[in-house]
Amino acid sequence: MRVIDLGPDPSLAYRPNLTSETKKEEDYRNFEKGSVAQHVYNTYKLMHTNQNVDFVKQKHLEWSGCNHAEMTMMDAIMSLDKLVDESDPDVDFPNSFHAFQTAEGIRKEHPDKDWFQLVGLIHDVGKVMALWGEPQWAVVGDTFPVGCAFQSSIVFRDSTFMENPDDTNPSYNCKYGIYQKNCGLDNVLMSWGNDEYLYRVLQFNKCPLPKEGLNMIRYHSFYPWHSQGDYMYLCDDNDLQMLPWVKAFNKFDLYTKVEELPDVEKLRVYYQSLVDKYCPGILKW
Repeated sequence: MRVIDLGPDPSLAYRPNLTSETKKEEDYRNFEKGSVAQHVYNTYKLMHTNQNVDFVKQKHLEWSGCNHAEMTMMDAIMSLDKLVDESDPDVDFPNSFHAFQTAEGIRKEHPDKDWFQLVGLIHDVGKVMALWGEPQWAVVGDTFPVGCAFQSSIVFRDSTFMENPDDTNPSYNCKYGIYQKNCGLDNVLMSWGNDEYLYRVLQFNKCPLPKEGLNMIRYHSFYPWHSQGDYMYLCDDNDLQMLPWVKAFNKFDLYTKVEELPDVEKLRVYYQSLVDKYCPGILKW
């Protein structure tokens, strides 16, 4: 049997703590103060004005066919060197570093779950849409259902939806809207963004991640649900089974955003092996 030398153990290079000594849990996701607050608010204002049922349906038609590009998963990850998320109040560095921060935080606590680590690495890769022409308000930020009432748990709910036509449409602005009680999130149109896009890419390319990992990717930005406990009336039994996994992922996505940046080159060999296992070869995007 051929032995492949993976080089020095990258776990010796970098392992983020879930919170740093200078930043505590309560300091994360603060949308009310700091130098980034205005551009964060502006991104959400545009998102909440334009993300409606018609818009989301159009984006599904544009992107779900995965006919925009062909490249490897690692190339997609590294392309995020060019992207700083305008909706995120916690980081001002490229998203590629956040990918490795999240993955390493997971590997520290779950060394036996390589698929979980891989989810941490790729969870934001759908943001490549912003490099291909989509405005960031259609790519980043917290997600929420369209086609039913916009609940108060959505960030900036009170000040950013006034110009969204669905907010005054009686077919959409009631509790269930176009849905039925406990219809299941799989049957709910979410605001369009990187979560849903990457989920579609992984399914289109038949990447063998477990359903827990696919749900982490698809709903990791659905903060009104997994962090605020809202929209439970749309969930079915499968969603309730997946919720603890999405919550488990969230702490790594959020609390590994520290100023100490990983040495990507030292980590890349290890994570390339996970990419080769779960997302091999050239993918269609």
